Amino acid sequence: MNKSDAKRIAETITNDQLAAMFERAKSGITDWEKVSDVNPGMTKGTAWNILSAALAASGGARMRQLGVTNMVWEFGDFLDDALKPAKKKRASAPAPYHQQPNF
Repeated sequence: MNKSDAKRIAETITNDQLAAMFERAKSGITDWEKVSDVNPGMTKGTAWNILSAALAASGGARMRQLGVTNMVWEFGDFLDDALKPAKKKRASAPAPYHQQPNF
């Protein structure tokens, strides 16, 4: 998930959808020592501890936008498919013009 998509999703996502995302991430992530997408100074495990604690501490109240954006940015690959943005197809590059070298 990239940051700009995470910002757009964070504007409308609910706490229940975030909780479901965290549950999928819990079973889906196998390497917790991988570097975090949000902060390269910590691992995914550390990001999990910080962000999941923030979700649990919110008590149903609306969290700050930055916290929700970071949650979606870090673990957004585990969102429900209906919430994920559509993948953009890249136009393929045209074949380069080539001539055989003249020796």
